[in-house]
Amino acid sequence: MAVTPNKLKRTSMVLMGAAVAASTIVSVTLPASAADEGEGHAAPSGYTVKTFSPVGTESAPDDVTRMGDSVYVSFQNGVGPLGEPSATGITASTVQQFSLDGKPGKSWQITGKVDGLTADPEHHRLLLTANEDGNSSFSTLSPDQAKPLATYTYSGLTHGGGTDAVSVVNGKILVSASAPADTSAPAAYSVALEGTTAKLTPLFSDNATAKAANGPRAGKETTLALTDPDSNTLVPASAPRFKDSFMLDAQGDQQLIFASNPGSGKQTLQVLSVAQPLDDTVFAAHSNQTLLVTDPKDNKVFSVTGPFKAGQAVSTVVPDAGPAYLANLDLSTGTLAPIKELAAIHPKGLMFTDGAEDNSHDGQRSE
Repeated sequence: MAVTPNKLKRTSMVLMGAAVAASTIVSVTLPASAADEGEGHAAPSGYTVKTFSPVGTESAPDDVTRMGDSVYVSFQNGVGPLGEPSATGITASTVQQFSLDGKPGKSWQITGKVDGLTADPEHHRLLLTANEDGNSSFSTLSPDQAKPLATYTYSGLTHGGGTDAVSVVNGKILVSASAPADTSAPAAYSVALEGTTAKLTPLFSDNATAKAANGPRAGKETTLALTDPDSNTLVPASAPRFKDSFMLDAQGDQQLIFASNPGSGKQTLQVLSVAQPLDDTVFAAHSNQTLLVTDPKDNKVFSVTGPFKAGQAVSTVVPDAGPAYLANLDLSTGTLAPIKELAAIHPKGLMFTDGAEDNSHDGQRSE
């Protein structure tokens, strides 16, 4: 998920499925102030960082999700936001399965750039969207089925763009309406799967009315003017604010939209302005969860344990100048405090999860 002008999406996704050999977890080298190199070495601050070893030739890991005892990562392989081939002619993304200790399992090749990936544990399947800027489509992937992939054509995609992140909130499938043609279009949709059609219903619009959650107009109604709906997630009950809301990140607009009772007649919106553009934001459901982080720059997936607190919000900050970094997000003020001990990581996709089996979406990263 990235800031790109005018995101549209639609693609047919094709399964090729393959298994890969097992490998091990190795530790990541942190800055000298954080940790010495070594297997699972704890930094002075209490963080321990390990790496899921790379698999094959896939590159550019993006979303990460968990279902049962498996972690799934989408590798975009250089495919363009409209599904254009990479510089080397690659036209498919890879969804790679890992065990909780980092050993690779099955992998699937899926045509296009997989932008949204989340678990739907109730139906034991993964939900995927492809091509954030156009030629977009929706798919499900049931890893244990003989024919695991089902592809759907969108109906009701009216915002002039595509779809990006996907969440499951109270049994509803919700997707971001990326790359809108203007600021009056839907910002997010709910998705109903009917036959081979993914029927979209607008959740709220880019110019919806929301209550300002911070800043000089805090508590007052304001009219949104979103241009870059991007990632999304579910805020857990442990969060100090916006509990149980659906959160949509408008990355280029530097705003987070929180929808309570999404898709119902009681839906209300709040908007939190943030100090920098954000990609993913995730929330710890309880203390001492593990943070999984994809790093497309170094082509790695990191597993981070440390002093994470219940309700803590961690964001991928993507400044206009400079590399991406991890930061703690203050839900009252919208300020961002870099996590200096983890400065060696160049984050993108995020997920909080437990060490033991956790079937709750992807550890509150419902995207």
